[in-house]
Amino acid sequence: MTKLNITDTTLRDAHQSLAATRMRTEDMLELASAMEKAGFWSVEAWGGATFDTCIRYLNDDPWERLRDLKTIFVRTPIQMLLRGQNLVGYKHYPDDVVDKFIGAAAANGVDVFRVFDALNDIRNMKRSMTAVLNEGKHLQGTISYTTSPVHSTEGFIAMAEELYSLGCNSICIKDMAGLIMPEATRALITGIKKRIDIPVCLHTHSTSGIAPMSYQAAIEAGVDILDTAMSPFAGGTSQPATESIVASLAGTKRDTGIKLTTLRDIKNAASTVRCKYDCLIDPISVRIDSDVLIYQLPGGMISNLVSQLKEQGALDKMDEVLTEIPVVRKDLGYPPLVTPTSQIVGTQAVLNVLMGGRYKTVTNEVRDYLKGMYGKSPAPLDEALVASIIGDEERITCRPADTLSPIYDKMKTDAEGQDLIRKEEDVLTYILYPAIAPAFLKGEKKAEPLPETVPAGAAAAAPVDIDIPRSMEVEVDGEVFMVRILSVEGESVAAGSSEPGKRQTPHGDVPGGVKSSIQGMVLDIKVQMGQKVAAGDTLLVLEAMKMENPVVSPVDGTVTEIFVENGAVVQSGDVLVVVK
Repeated sequence: MTKLNITDTTLRDAHQSLAATRMRTEDMLELASAMEKAGFWSVEAWGGATFDTCIRYLNDDPWERLRDLKTIFVRTPIQMLLRGQNLVGYKHYPDDVVDKFIGAAAANGVDVFRVFDALNDIRNMKRSMTAVLNEGKHLQGTISYTTSPVHSTEGFIAMAEELYSLGCNSICIKDMAGLIMPEATRALITGIKKRIDIPVCLHTHSTSGIAPMSYQAAIEAGVDILDTAMSPFAGGTSQPATESIVASLAGTKRDTGIKLTTLRDIKNAASTVRCKYDCLIDPISVRIDSDVLIYQLPGGMISNLVSQLKEQGALDKMDEVLTEIPVVRKDLGYPPLVTPTSQIVGTQAVLNVLMGGRYKTVTNEVRDYLKGMYGKSPAPLDEALVASIIGDEERITCRPADTLSPIYDKMKTDAEGQDLIRKEEDVLTYILYPAIAPAFLKGEKKAEPLPETVPAGAAAAAPVDIDIPRSMEVEVDGEVFMVRILSVEGESVAAGSSEPGKRQTPHGDVPGGVKSSIQGMVLDIKVQMGQKVAAGDTLLVLEAMKMENPVVSPVDGTVTEIFVENGAVVQSGDVLVVVK
């Protein structure tokens, strides 16, 4: 066996797992200068949630970040995580967008593309895989590892063989929840390496505490690459520490060739950066959580559930939700729990508990999943359940992207019409995130400030006159939520106080009133005043817990009042619309 190679995840998955993906580019560049000297096989520094967070919270251009990193990483390949046909978003994009995005990513500095699909549906990976190969870049085909009655070691080995046949340069076993056990690790890696002759990488998380033992089994089985993170950003829901793995192999046949003295310089720089982001790292993210072995939830998903339940004022329902998640996962055909399926399953489980019955309220994403819009489920779906949720709506069996028409040129024209484009990559930013990209591309976004602690004994700032906002963003467990401000020191803040003619959303019993059953933001109002509707028609859509939740009319009637507008933040019990 040859030396072990290391992919360091500090600049992507590590801070995504621990600090809500909030590391700024300037801090990455400081670390990159030290990391370039280490001799890593690659550094994962782009993709995943970084693109979204850059433009949503950091006012940080992801394309400029990539180019800046590439000026430093000359010898060390930059790696990105790509969600197959989803790219770096949460839905499938047409093939023309996939081709353009991968071409731009390659031109701007990505050397290694780790391509995966949440359902392990290779149809959803093929277009992006072909595009990577056409760009002459390293293609790492990925297996989303999970355990269930329909997943097996032999099945994953067969998937690795198919990925190999499609031209992959390496294979990654992506264990997003820290579920893989040492013996399963040994069997899977040994089995894959008997069938194919390209490098095999193992990626896992330390959530369950099993990761170091599984990494040792992987090393003994001949794994070629391991994912690790520098110790200040390692452990918990992140990866095992780079320094520990390197030190454990020093002087052996699998010696990485990386010097501990070099890693010490990187560690010192990373420690300084970690101190800056300590305020964002919740204790739940850094401790060992054995519950992941029972409920099979990624660590980040567990912390998200805590945030979601706090947001809904239902943290006491946590145990019920944890019990419900495996039920929903079974109902949906045992999908691996990774973006976006982890959000789809987790949010539906929360709704099932909060609404007092299974599937009384169903997210649009679950409906699309049942219609086949995310791909083929690992296990067959229960036909009675599908019919009860989507009725006779059309279901597809083809590759989902085959139902999508090209949109690049049209969206480019739209963006140019809004004067959003300064460089060609801005078109892709707009296509991927049309709701939030305009403000970013216009220069209207401001980077969210890091929370600061007032030093003990410091004098309080003098009071100043300010306009009281109607709503604000609040960070909970690394997740950001919109909340509505009702009063400040006893003074009421009316929902429409800043806009003449707008009324405060009623909270209580209103004849014909349709109430919100959850806290969320109004995403799309589907009706107008005076419009006739039938029972079951969608009145509006709320965005809550990262999913779209339709609010439907309980009766046949006419819309006589609309109390909200797009972008409004509503609470459970607020009257949204009146139908009489």
